[in-house]
Amino acid sequence: MITPAEWRAAGDVFDFGSHRIFYRLHRRDAERPRALICIHGFPTASWDWQAVWERLTAAFDVVVAPDMLGFGFSAKPPGHRYSIAEQCSLHEVLAERLGIDEAVLLAHDYGDTVAQEWLARAIDGSARVRPRAVAFLNGGLFPETHRARFVQKALASKVGPLLAQAMGRRGFDRTFRGIFGANSQPSEAELDAFWELATRDGGKAAMARLIGYMAERRAYRERWVGALTASPVPLRVIDGLDDPVSGAHMVARYRELVAHPDVVELPGVGHYPQVEAPGAVADAFLSWSELPA
Repeated sequence: MITPAEWRAAGDVFDFGSHRIFYRLHRRDAERPRALICIHGFPTASWDWQAVWERLTAAFDVVVAPDMLGFGFSAKPPGHRYSIAEQCSLHEVLAERLGIDEAVLLAHDYGDTVAQEWLARAIDGSARVRPRAVAFLNGGLFPETHRARFVQKALASKVGPLLAQAMGRRGFDRTFRGIFGANSQPSEAELDAFWELATRDGGKAAMARLIGYMAERRAYRERWVGALTASPVPLRVIDGLDDPVSGAHMVARYRELVAHPDVVELPGVGHYPQVEAPGAVADAFLSWSELPA
């Protein structure tokens, strides 16, 4: 396992407005480079991709994975009002600075919603960087099937900021173990990494503000679910079915609403498939026939 410190040491930063943003980049020379952008989930960071990073970088000429604003090694401005639209713009700005004008997207959890906004921009013509295909790991693609955990509901309440500051390691670990598969539980080292990434540099306060994404999903359901049902590019869902938040029940809803659904089901796997079953996730993603050559 790559530690968060090792992951950070191999990364770089850029300025998004007045905010310093961390990102990890792989790049090799190619006449027509194939680019992949990895979009992480809540409440962790781009480190979540470390177990599949070697497979992804062997397959793509450019792979970029930033820590979004408020997450991981990136800035967590006090009092900031975070939004999915801003996070999508962050990815587009970074892609443009790296010379990327089109890319495949691989998203997880909170990142799924960012990718849905990106698809919506592709549909309405406002996307600055063109998505070529999108693969979604476990996440709340539909607000009606998102089964938020108790801690998420508490963070979203009026007392969320106080509860966030009072959050301890024992409760954090219990919550994470509860969303992993019974036979794919996180190691102590992985729990250490998740805790560090979620809480460093004012992370607790940021969590209480970032959780606003759940209300955004409800407010923008028509736009973001519409981005799935009218997607101009190929989509694939790779889902850990044992996830209590967005597992088999989310897949069932996806099959109801999306025509010709392309779904890879991972039995026995929970909410973090790229951590719990990295080989299966890499296989399901890289064998996808719709990936652009």
